[in-house]
Amino acid sequence: MLRRVLVSVLILCFLLPFTSGCAYWAAKKEMANAETTLAELKAKGGATKAPYEYCSAESFLQMSKMEFGENDFQRAKQFAITSQSASQAGLTEAQKK
Repeated sequence: MLRRVLVSVLILCFLLPFTSGCAYWAAKKEMANAETTLAELKAKGGATKAPYEYCSAESFLQMSKMEFGENDFQRAKQFAITSQSASQAGLTEAQKK
């Protein structure tokens, strides 16, 4: 019984670094997507046509970078997704005007 528990713990300890690596790359990918969408919004005049969405997207991307720097990859990914969503909303708003 004790042997099974020890083997299970060892397997878990061995697999844990691989699962955290997935979060790293997922956050990195979402941050790159958010930066691309924000750059597109900026190019279409989002700072003047959709200032709320532009500032929100910029702020969320900055928070994503901060969380990524602190190795909190899940939160970095969430902030990057929110930034991209705000940029998309800004693009929609900028196209209306």
